[in-house]
Amino acid sequence: MNIKKRYLGRLMIGALLAGSLCKISLAAPDTDWPKKPITAILPFPAGGSTDAFARAIAVPLGEALGQAVVIENKPGAGGMIALGATAKASPDGYTLLFSALTNQSISQSLFKNPPAELTKDFAPIALVGTIPHLIVVNPSVPAKNLPELIAFIKSKKGDFNYASQGNGSLSHLEATLFMQRIGATGTHVPYKGSSFALPDLIAGNTLMMFDSVTASLPHIQSGKLRAIAIAAPERSPLLPNVPTLGQDGMKQFDVENFYAIFAPKGTSPLITARLEKEIRKILTNPDFKTRLANQGIHLQFANSEQLAIITQSEQDKWAKIVKSANVKLD
Repeated sequence: MNIKKRYLGRLMIGALLAGSLCKISLAAPDTDWPKKPITAILPFPAGGSTDAFARAIAVPLGEALGQAVVIENKPGAGGMIALGATAKASPDGYTLLFSALTNQSISQSLFKNPPAELTKDFAPIALVGTIPHLIVVNPSVPAKNLPELIAFIKSKKGDFNYASQGNGSLSHLEATLFMQRIGATGTHVPYKGSSFALPDLIAGNTLMMFDSVTASLPHIQSGKLRAIAIAAPERSPLLPNVPTLGQDGMKQFDVENFYAIFAPKGTSPLITARLEKEIRKILTNPDFKTRLANQGIHLQFANSEQLAIITQSEQDKWAKIVKSANVKLD
């Protein structure tokens, strides 16, 4: 789904502001920055979709800036550990947050005392894209589609485990909402990301999981997992035969799983403008776009002002969903 269509009314204002700010900030580039490597903090462990996405951007971004962009994985607490660590960092342009924006918007509503808030403690830089989620099951599950999976889950009468990427994650909330919609219960087993959850799912220790296309795709292609349905507005070009949840009978279960880059609040506008400019160049490179599309990553750029609007919208949206669904942390 096109982000600019979804947020058109509010983004038109942001775009006008962006044009004015860019003229001011880019007129006098900060020639002293960067002098050393930059750290990008991630809310998930190595080996997952967020990690793959961040590392893919880090290489060309480092080349453009003349300094390496080093990835630091800080998983746990639905992204709140990474959020807190980045917010406390010096706002000197040498620490960034590669945010799983949707996950952290959910966690913001689930945790009673979050260490920081994206809308208050960070300077938005750029939206970079989305990675769709899907339902994957162990091949031993005798379900080939969504109606069959629902029937099988109900037949278990609560006697089964389902995995997630962690407490407070999008994967967790998707599974909770799914169970509520079908009127079933099971035992939630949270992990610190896909790279920890998938081995147990493949081994049959859990029955199902909402996971990213990027992390699950190799296992689907090898036959170690079976894809049931995509939890996004559209099918994935990499899995054209896998329907969306809506197409398979479960309406209004579409999720835009946003990813974005932020800096600690107080970071120089000259630095954030330079980062935004270089990220835009990277994301619009046709070869780069094709390479990431082949990994299930949909590149979508939005500037800092647009990202601020999207971030607030995501937090408002998921706060309502968490409250109405009465989601609790395990």
